[in-house]
Amino acid sequence: MTAAMEVLGDRMVLSGDPRDGRDARRAVRERAAKVVGDAEVLDDIELMTSEAVANAVLHGSGPVRVTVATDGRRVRVEVRDGGPAGDERADPDRCRLDHGRGLAVIDALAAEWALERSPGDTRLWFVVAAPPL
Repeated sequence: MTAAMEVLGDRMVLSGDPRDGRDARRAVRERAAKVVGDAEVLDDIELMTSEAVANAVLHGSGPVRVTVATDGRRVRVEVRDGGPAGDERADPDRCRLDHGRGLAVIDALAAEWALERSPGDTRLWFVVAAPPL
């Protein structure tokens, strides 16, 4: 998160259980709704969160951490995990960042986004404008 952004709520730590995605979507939407007044933008944030968490669960290792922050004009969601899963570390050719449409969805909907990877950490973040309440 950038220094100018305030974290909304506690950082979420997910175990990788399939239900975690649903819980994360709901929690991120609730937090974003504190500063976003447009239901369609909230729908987009929820969808992008779902895709980011699914990628972390499918391709990552360790717990998945989700943080929501705002500067009042933008909302930033960050999803982190412990880096590529064991089979992807052993065979980089098997490492596919996205099985389907996840990153394409984020690319289409986010004002800004990035996927940053290292051997011990993967971080996907996206930013959307926060239409006023």
